[in-house]
Amino acid sequence: ASRIYRCDVKTDEITVWREGTNRTNGLAHDEQGRLFGCCSGGRAILRFDPAGNNEVIADGFDGHKLNTPNDLAIDRQGRVWFTNPWNATNIDATEIEEPGLRAVLCATPQADGSYSVARVETDSTMPNGILVSIDGNTLYVAESNSEDASIDRELRAYPIREDGSLGPYDTLHAFGTNKRQAQRGIDGMCLDREGNIVATAGWPSSGPGPLIYVFDPKGRIIETHPVPCIRPTNCCFGGPDRSTLYVTSAEGHLFKAETGMEGWALFP
Repeated sequence: ASRIYRCDVKTDEITVWREGTNRTNGLAHDEQGRLFGCCSGGRAILRFDPAGNNEVIADGFDGHKLNTPNDLAIDRQGRVWFTNPWNATNIDATEIEEPGLRAVLCATPQADGSYSVARVETDSTMPNGILVSIDGNTLYVAESNSEDASIDRELRAYPIREDGSLGPYDTLHAFGTNKRQAQRGIDGMCLDREGNIVATAGWPSSGPGPLIYVFDPKGRIIETHPVPCIRPTNCCFGGPDRSTLYVTSAEGHLFKAETGMEGWALFP
């Protein structure tokens, strides 16, 4: 169902927060606490308000439609960085991909309240999870080609320049092949207070799993943890001290685990 759910971290009660979201995927708050989401089915980035309104802040670039926006991250300047792959399972079968636009884009707020959309890299084939570093100087992108496990399954780090453009990326981690098969790449990601990257290993077509990776800021795997589902999709920290990791799955689960880590978020 195209819904956004709300979980009460004190009671674990789950309720429907918003109906009819047209396959909205990645979610993030800005510094003001406003909720944004990637509306894959509507080929748009939405901003949700508590009154029930959905405002489109981006639905195209340079005369082209967006593809199926997947995940987003918001920085202190209010810029919305988002991945724009093509996922035919997240959109009506009559829709057609915009060729050459599987990329990372950035929607920058303007003085009149609108957003200006720019493409910020040309390296991607299937960009997926995305994060902005705690200091705001690095954009992390999961290149997670789910259609062909031999192509570009990497955790990449792009320097964010003062003008909002990106410098050439560094590959922090390349998911290779071990004696069993190709290693599973990243779907969703979040950060802890130390700058470590916690990530879901989601797509079964790109290797064994499922599990949670923990990478240090340089991309070295420092922990892995199995997850009791087939496709963990995204993760975030919550709870009173942000030490609880919440993990969603494509099968409809919401898991939680106490970690001993402290999560980081722009809001609250």
